[in-house]
Amino acid sequence: MSKIFPNRQGVIAAAKSIAEILSPTPLLPVEIGGVRAHVKAENLQPIGAFKIRGGWWRLSNLSEEERAAGVVAVSSGNHAQGVAWAAKRLGIKATIVMPRNAPEVKLANTRALGAEVVLYERAPKEQGGEDRDEVAAKLIEEQGGLLVHAFGDPWVIEGQGSAGIEATQQLDAQLGTSPSRFIVCCGGGGLAAGLALGCPDSAVYVVEPEGWDMVGQAIATGEIVQAASDAPNTICDALQPTATKALNLDLLRTRAEPGVTVTDDEVRAAQRLAFAELRMVIEPGGAAALAAALSGKVPVDEGTVIMLTGGNADPQAFAETIRA
Repeated sequence: MSKIFPNRQGVIAAAKSIAEILSPTPLLPVEIGGVRAHVKAENLQPIGAFKIRGGWWRLSNLSEEERAAGVVAVSSGNHAQGVAWAAKRLGIKATIVMPRNAPEVKLANTRALGAEVVLYERAPKEQGGEDRDEVAAKLIEEQGGLLVHAFGDPWVIEGQGSAGIEATQQLDAQLGTSPSRFIVCCGGGGLAAGLALGCPDSAVYVVEPEGWDMVGQAIATGEIVQAASDAPNTICDALQPTATKALNLDLLRTRAEPGVTVTDDEVRAAQRLAFAELRMVIEPGGAAALAAALSGKVPVDEGTVIMLTGGNADPQAFAETIRA
């Protein structure tokens, strides 16, 4: 089955489908600078991340022939688990291309869900690294299967946007209002694009690690921007795509606010606040949006929804962050 462009009707349909198999994640109040805002706790999904939404919606829309051929995905861990979870539930073979240095918890969880994991070296080619998309393409050539892209697939975008439909319903029930803005952890822009589609009256702020703001730069310039070969290290392993896709840029460039970046220290501060105030474990990439709000880089009000996108934290690294 093919779809060229996602749409709001698809986001609404995805939200209905997902509501039949998953409980809503909580929308919780949090005080930031004396202002009450809200966090959407996607870290509490069965796989610990929002990626289950896009994985389910994409795989549940496969044709019988596509299901029989299986799927291939590329991910540092959360999309991997989302696809693996949906594939297991639907009886579809899943092969996931993952970086060799992905957090062990994400590698173990993906394998535990029944997916085959193929490892690659995440480093610039001149340093012996491999192009993950080339690895995936070779696998598909050799064994067949459909590529389920982590952020550039129309169904995936619609599935991720279902979080916005859910948050809107929850905020309306609590306060009788709609989200004024979403603050979004951003890798390739799939969640941000889905929220922009699903919630057309809400502002969308994308938040990326310093040196990895490929989506923010693309929104600013109107062109796809590639990550620098000497891009700095970041603790946000989930937010390191080397570029967004044209589809995501088309959806975001007229809808998203200027992008912002956060430092590792700001992310760690957000992880500590989530643990202390919300009693939650948030992985670094899942805490980026909260970091932007805490640091004052994005304004907040009572209608602000801050996306906590993942909780698959490495136990040792998380313990060190909390102890600090």
